[in-house]
Amino acid sequence: MKLSLLIFCLYFCLACNSDEDTYVPISEDKALDFPQPDFFPQPVYDLDENPPTEKGFELGKKLFYDGRLSSTGVISCGFCHIQEFSFTHHTHEVSHGVNGALGTRNAQPLVNLAYFNEFSWDGAAPHLDAFSIIPITTDVEMNETVTNVLNKLESDEEYIDLFSIAFENGKVNTQNMFRALSQFMVMMVSADTKYDKVLEGNAVFTEAEAAGKALFDSKCSGCHEGILFTDQSYRNNGLPIDPRYNDIGRKRVTGLETDKYKFKVPSLRNIAVSLPYMHDGRFKTLKEVLDFYDSGVQLTENLDSVFQQSNSIGISLSETEKEQLIAFLNTLTDDNFLLDRRFSEF
Repeated sequence: MKLSLLIFCLYFCLACNSDEDTYVPISEDKALDFPQPDFFPQPVYDLDENPPTEKGFELGKKLFYDGRLSSTGVISCGFCHIQEFSFTHHTHEVSHGVNGALGTRNAQPLVNLAYFNEFSWDGAAPHLDAFSIIPITTDVEMNETVTNVLNKLESDEEYIDLFSIAFENGKVNTQNMFRALSQFMVMMVSADTKYDKVLEGNAVFTEAEAAGKALFDSKCSGCHEGILFTDQSYRNNGLPIDPRYNDIGRKRVTGLETDKYKFKVPSLRNIAVSLPYMHDGRFKTLKEVLDFYDSGVQLTENLDSVFQQSNSIGISLSETEKEQLIAFLNTLTDDNFLLDRRFSEF
């Protein structure tokens, strides 16, 4: 069975343990307005099926920062997803889990998730509600079972009260837990960068930023397209294979040889603060990333055609062009989002 389907089926089967299929917030709770930017596409996530509410958001936030979701009681979701760095594990090449265990992949940013179709570097989670299953149950991350987590929550009066208010059936169960986490994460909308202000006519690019924008449109937007700065596809970008991990990428999910070494194209919003880069965090700076695309791309198996143009491999960039591109990429940082106290632990 494909990994993404397996994870979704696991979530569905666990959710079916509920005695109640209605998840409408009760009167003590209040609906939250989803912060939909005018220039963004419509969300993929079904906000009618799981509408964010004040108590649902509060519950999701508490779960997100609670180490008890791990087997050791220490590692929370927020341990590897730090707000100030666009919810990434800043400076860590790969995620660190229970008892210092090292994962094999870089912790991805958690931003604008309402607009994504699939989650994780290989798309193993086909729905946001199923996304959290992966870190909770992976042995080198939180190394816990959903059943154990629920047992811990059911022994906590504060959680019992929050669940009772946030969901109609009031139950501490699988579906309510993952929907609460989704209510917290789905509100993480980042759309207040200098780029956005320029788009709205409220700011102007510098000469270097404008030059970088033109370069980006001609050399990068084929993959990092649109307002989300990703086409959400899976591509092999020619990284040399790291023998420590030998990560086969998307093939791990689909089983298809044609998906070997393909990883999801990441969004570039807040890219300046979400280092290190690539699925295994091998590059520490944006300059290293651009140096790689200029002269480091390898003709590996399934190398994407976008990196094979005019009998050359990679994307040719001068040093000046790299500086201009970095100037533009810096305009994608949303300081208000990174400092928004709604999402902070304390």
